[in-house]
Amino acid sequence: MTETQNTNSTGQAMMRMTIGIVVLAVLTAVLYFAAPDSFYPWAKAIHILAVISWMAGMLYLPRLLVYHTDAEKGSVQSETFKVMERRLLRGIINPAMIVTWVFGLWLAWKGFGFQGGWLHAKIGAVLLLSAMHGYLAGAVRKFAEDRNEKSAKHWRIVNEIPTLLMIAIVILVVVKPF
Repeated sequence: MTETQNTNSTGQAMMRMTIGIVVLAVLTAVLYFAAPDSFYPWAKAIHILAVISWMAGMLYLPRLLVYHTDAEKGSVQSETFKVMERRLLRGIINPAMIVTWVFGLWLAWKGFGFQGGWLHAKIGAVLLLSAMHGYLAGAVRKFAEDRNEKSAKHWRIVNEIPTLLMIAIVILVVVKPF
């Protein structure tokens, strides 16, 4: 694939993602204003779908970085990983995180008035997950510039952090231990 084809393909993917987000925003607004009393379960469903998408990306991206670490700089394989990482981050992980936060904060306010120790702990864990997201975004930039200095072992360990945070978040939401 040539550089021009790659740029066009990336641009088309970004355009589809943007259209998808706009459609979601419009449908959400229509639903909210058309039936505000029945919006809460829809908001929860959208939040859960966004969380699933965000977590899928957060679990996959560090694994890509493990494989990318072993690829020779400048190789076809390395360049392919760069495209995969960029598209995953920009097309799935970033939008999913934004939707997760927007609907999650609305649910916390509307459903719980931001009250409850479990909710505060959950928000803290989601902040840590967001920090991990930022760390991975920085790593994608470094890999894109062929400046990765971390080992495959490092990325294998990093790969476990989103899993541990996800476990904590699910337990806090379902069990509400405090």
